[in-house]
Amino acid sequence: MDKVSLKPINDMSVVQQVIDRLTNAMINKELRPGDKLPPEMELAAMLGVGRNSVREAIKVLTSFGVLETRRPEGTFVTNGSSDRMIEPLLYGIILDQTDSLNALKELRELIDLGILKLAIQKATKQDMELLSKRLLQLKEKLKTADVEAIFEADDNFHEAISEAAHNSLSAKIATLVRKLTSEIRLRTIRNMINLGKISEMERAHQVLFDMIKDKNSGNTGENRELVVDGYFYQYDILK
Repeated sequence: MDKVSLKPINDMSVVQQVIDRLTNAMINKELRPGDKLPPEMELAAMLGVGRNSVREAIKVLTSFGVLETRRPEGTFVTNGSSDRMIEPLLYGIILDQTDSLNALKELRELIDLGILKLAIQKATKQDMELLSKRLLQLKEKLKTADVEAIFEADDNFHEAISEAAHNSLSAKIATLVRKLTSEIRLRTIRNMINLGKISEMERAHQVLFDMIKDKNSGNTGENRELVVDGYFYQYDILK
């Protein structure tokens, strides 16, 4: 197995370099989904490192969901994605020492705008039926003033938009962003209920639905205003 990414590395003690070489091999399509890795001893010899370094690197990539071990067949590149691949990014953001709230808001805006654009282009009849159902459920929950129920219905509505975009990668990132902003969104909903602003929330979701249904892409500025205004961040800062 003569691969450029799997040539010997200089520092035999650095597990990260083994991880990087295996990752580069996947990026360069030298290792593809479903491919079997060489046995540990053979891979260690190819990279010029100790077997323990290879074993630890495989453990790390397995914990990320990138590799999977099938006994007794061996270790394989995962065929498809899993939620475990997103978790390292999730924990990296959670443990960030800086104030990442504004960065999260900006990330949410970028992801949602991109997903909205794709949904407008790609949404099928079945997608619209699901989105209509989720919108109706949200409207029903808004009548109850139940914060948790509204939050769940809102999450389901935006999940349906992600599905209508027909892009598995953006859907996973959108799920991650919604998870990271869950506390902000819960607090916002609670404050809007207390201020009697539920109708604004219903109207904002109806506008998004109508844009996708009518395949009205508008322009970037208009879409951004609709999406960002629909976050109701001004109500999040209230106590």
